[in-house]
Amino acid sequence: MTGFEIGGASAADMEMIRAWADEEGWNPGDTDRFAFAVADPDGFLVGRLHGEPVAYVSAVRYGSGFGFIGFYIARPRWRGQGYGIRLWKAAMSRLDGRLVGLDGVVEQQDNYRRSGFRPAWNNVRHEGAPRGGDDGATRVGDAGAMRVVDAGTLPFAQLAAYDRRFFPAPRDAFLSAWTGLPGRTALAAVRDGRIEGLGVVRPCSGASRVGPLYAATPEVAATLVRRLAEHAPGGEIAVDVPDANPTATALMAELGLVPTFEAARMYTGPAPTVDLPGLYGVASLELG
Repeated sequence: MTGFEIGGASAADMEMIRAWADEEGWNPGDTDRFAFAVADPDGFLVGRLHGEPVAYVSAVRYGSGFGFIGFYIARPRWRGQGYGIRLWKAAMSRLDGRLVGLDGVVEQQDNYRRSGFRPAWNNVRHEGAPRGGDDGATRVGDAGAMRVVDAGTLPFAQLAAYDRRFFPAPRDAFLSAWTGLPGRTALAAVRDGRIEGLGVVRPCSGASRVGPLYAATPEVAATLVRRLAEHAPGGEIAVDVPDANPTATALMAELGLVPTFEAARMYTGPAPTVDLPGLYGVASLELG
């Protein structure tokens, strides 16, 4: 291990890891790194061998008791030589004393189990251009009708409180950037002043990613998916859907989206209580 050092990521490193993730086939968002950086500026670690980056991981702290591991990559040339596991231990040490979550790719899940993680559900990516339909949910002139609005026009405190129903810790800085970065579209479904759904679509090297996707009903979710797809090139989108919400899985099939990839949501302790029936798509497999 002579010459191997672990340090914090720079802005250039954050761009580098996007390229690494693209090579792994993870289809990262074009501007995700800007939201990641504000979530926890010290939560991104790079392992360098004689100055060359060879491994990367994120270990992001949320609130006082939750953390999330992501972006765990060792470059193919350097795998199996112990560099990745040293970085992993540094990441877990940074989150010591917290409940820790991650989304583990299939081939790594046994390794995560040996580190104390247990599966809670699978996040299954569904991709395609959603079928059109008239769900009648956006009749703006009707009294009490649902409206789909730019999420940026709502009070941010209202958005943040809504997000807390679906995520186990406050993440206001991340949410503000995630919903507001240029090139993204964030839409909220509102009825009588209440938020009944939220969705964000962001450009990627492949299909545009939708996440988070929250909704009070499958009809609300379908409306948001179709509206968000209007802002994706060719209408092609990808949604990471928790299979613990069978209604969400059924909706994706109804919309004509097909499964292409999966990762297990795993925790080091009991899965936190979130509104799973309303969770149709997670924000990010890297930061939760």
